[in-house]
Amino acid sequence: MKSVSGIVWLAALLPALSACHALRVNSCHRPQAYMGARSVAPLKIPAGLDAPETGNALRIPALNEPAPPARKGKEPCLDEPPPFKVQKPAPPRQA
Repeated sequence: MKSVSGIVWLAALLPALSACHALRVNSCHRPQAYMGARSVAPLKIPAGLDAPETGNALRIPALNEPAPPARKGKEPCLDEPPPFKVQKPAPPRQA
């Protein structure tokens, strides 16, 4: 009798657990919080104070590439970067 009730509970529990995955909307298709980030004005130093040391400041280069195409509704999110293959240099020519 215990095994029958265990099977009944398992049969009721499995669809409930799998529904979490089936109803999940891919988060990469929704607007993300970082997409609304804006740059701020440079730091203004009050009179009589020294400016902070910026020799080791992080410089973010300008993005000169077009944005990648947006993913469609059925396409999976990009969880890991695409494959990257480094070409081996050609061997030096023998003279």
